[in-house]
Amino acid sequence: MLETGCVYIVELMEALRLGEAMAASTNPKSSTGRLDIFTRVITDFAQEFDIIPAGYEGPLYLEISPRTFPVIVRQGSRLSQIRFRSGHAVLAEDALMALHRAETLVASDMPNISDGGIALSIDLEGEGLVGYRGKHHTGVIDVDRKAGYDILDFWEPIEGRGKGELILDPDEFYILVSREAVHVPPLYAAEMTPFDPLVGEFRVHYAGFFDPGFGHAQAGGRGARAVLEVRSHEVPFILEHSQIVGRLVYEHMMDPPTALYGSGLGSNYQAQGLKLSKHFRVG
Repeated sequence: MLETGCVYIVELMEALRLGEAMAASTNPKSSTGRLDIFTRVITDFAQEFDIIPAGYEGPLYLEISPRTFPVIVRQGSRLSQIRFRSGHAVLAEDALMALHRAETLVASDMPNISDGGIALSIDLEGEGLVGYRGKHHTGVIDVDRKAGYDILDFWEPIEGRGKGELILDPDEFYILVSREAVHVPPLYAAEMTPFDPLVGEFRVHYAGFFDPGFGHAQAGGRGARAVLEVRSHEVPFILEHSQIVGRLVYEHMMDPPTALYGSGLGSNYQAQGLKLSKHFRVG
């Protein structure tokens, strides 16, 4: 059992032997981020977290810090994911705009494209459910147990009440959702990058990878919202409907993937809206 407020360092079961032209980066898995488990991968002699330089050969270590819920893990539990890169695959802004015109990357007629990415904003509209706030003093969550927990035992639903805004309390954890539906075409992948920290002292989205086919019609999707894991730092912060909270950076794949996200893979979050992690029962 990993307690909240503690930091653990563990050696991963996997090691790497990268070629001189191959680098990698890591992120928490979607389910990990939605449980507010903060993870960062470390290499030997690392100068930064989650970045694995080209040519690295050696073990991997994981820093784990559960922030809201205590969790149970075991050998073989998967908390992080890795993406391998060769060369520079990030789309420039003109190529990103052309791809949006062809594929509608986000459900917006006037996309905000700058700083190398396409903007995502927050959805706080309406009077119904707009998000969840993590409860304090809950039971333990087994990270390998699917659909095993009642939502209300761990989460406080947040109703919009037509206000179009939400005050983030310091060090509380929120699950919110993007206003825009996202599409990732089969020959591309995307990554969520934080918005300019000068806009506000809050963190959005621990798990930043969007796989090829996410929300795409070829994989059975009709657009999928980006679920946002949000935490304010030190001071209260007001989020307003349509406020930009992050940007999606798109990259070329070297080859078409053998299977798309959500296409017969048992993917948990294809065609998602506001959705908690796979550990909670729906309905």
